[in-house]
Amino acid sequence: MPEHSQYNYRVVLQFTIATVFWGIIGMAVGVLIAAQLIWPALNFDTAWLTYGRLRPLHTNGVVFAFGGSALMATSLFVVQRTSQARLISDKLASFVFWGWQAIIVLAVITLPMGMTTSKEYAELEWPISILIAIVWVAYAILFFGTIAKRQQRHIYVANWFFGAFIIAVAILHIVNNLAIPVTAGKSYSIYAGTVDAMVQWWWGHNAVGFFLTAGFLGIMYYFVPKQAERPVYSYRLSVVHFWALIAVYVWAGPHHLHYSALPDWTQNLGMVMSIILIAPSWGGMINGIMTLSGAWDKLRTDPILKFLVVSLSFYGMATFEGPMMSIKSVNALSHMTDWTVGHVHAGALGWVAMISIGAVYHMMPILYGLRPGQVYSVKLIDLHFWMATIGTVLYIVSMWVNGLMQGLMWRAVNDDGTLTYTFMESIEASQSGYIVRFIGGFIFLGGMVVMAWNLWKTRELALREAAESSQDTDKAREALA
Repeated sequence: MPEHSQYNYRVVLQFTIATVFWGIIGMAVGVLIAAQLIWPALNFDTAWLTYGRLRPLHTNGVVFAFGGSALMATSLFVVQRTSQARLISDKLASFVFWGWQAIIVLAVITLPMGMTTSKEYAELEWPISILIAIVWVAYAILFFGTIAKRQQRHIYVANWFFGAFIIAVAILHIVNNLAIPVTAGKSYSIYAGTVDAMVQWWWGHNAVGFFLTAGFLGIMYYFVPKQAERPVYSYRLSVVHFWALIAVYVWAGPHHLHYSALPDWTQNLGMVMSIILIAPSWGGMINGIMTLSGAWDKLRTDPILKFLVVSLSFYGMATFEGPMMSIKSVNALSHMTDWTVGHVHAGALGWVAMISIGAVYHMMPILYGLRPGQVYSVKLIDLHFWMATIGTVLYIVSMWVNGLMQGLMWRAVNDDGTLTYTFMESIEASQSGYIVRFIGGFIFLGGMVVMAWNLWKTRELALREAAESSQDTDKAREALA
């Protein structure tokens, strides 16, 4: 049976196209707000375009529109192929896709209007939050229902990571978003004060831990071996990696609340668990990179594999940097500075975006009915790789330098105990870093546009080949007649 009739590739293709589209939109908003820190007049004196309103639009757009679409595309692709079973319901799959797109559009409308809960990564107000829960439960039914009807007895490890991310995000989202509505566009959390902060960062950090880590590790465990044409380096290590990550990650949230009203023992627990996280995180990174044993020469000619492997390098760097920044003495220097911004984007651009891009390039030819790896231009993929890598490095290095400088300036005091520098002096000193950050982000965004063009031309290639194949079939029928 042909793959395209055996599996539901339609919804995978829809989510894959959405990944590229929302990636460009979300990153373009990011480039705009980066520019506003250099040229404040770019808000055009319009409330909808101010930094405070566009910044949550950027984070939601990149995390949930771009990242969420990538996770749904890859998870629904992988679960069908590894289970050798079609999704349990095409109608449910369509509901999940259009429901998720509706949520994104509502976010695009409400966040610039200033309708927000003010909670990091959970800004969307209660009606949209309820819709998220409904769509997410439908997604869970679609995913786990397909696993239940699988033709393979074994559940491949990538599906373990996808499954954990789906369950954990559902629980975290529902608990953190419990609120009392007061109008159609405003609600107040049922939690108060320090408890609210603790619950928020239980969600906030695990949005990173499960949405942006566990889910994308599912991508890694399928697409790296497939692209390298090698088995996973150690299947046993992948299982240990899974259970260690799941057991430890949920405890790390308090490191966002150092030196706050949160009880000291809770802050320390978050710090210790964050440091322990280095072990499972690096176990997964090593497992992914070592999968290339015997196939390192492929990196010379395969830019898709470059995306996947370099993303693992950024993952290893970000998962070392995060635990280091959770140490109280380091956090005292880094907190509220651009160092945190650099750390986040080492993970967001270097890990999440680059592994998503590699997965999209792997899937697109298959989804269009072409041979694996058959794209319009391999050279354009290579160009995109270098644009993404250079853009990411410029971004994170400029923010590291800014962050260290800001932290040192803010804590510098004169002999009489007064501050050596004013806050505005630290902002002025940061301007060169903001310019480099803008350039890096602009280059990365340019790479996404190159990707969109390459995939559009790949679609044209697929249509042309399908037309030629149809003509050949007609000629064969005429000859037989």
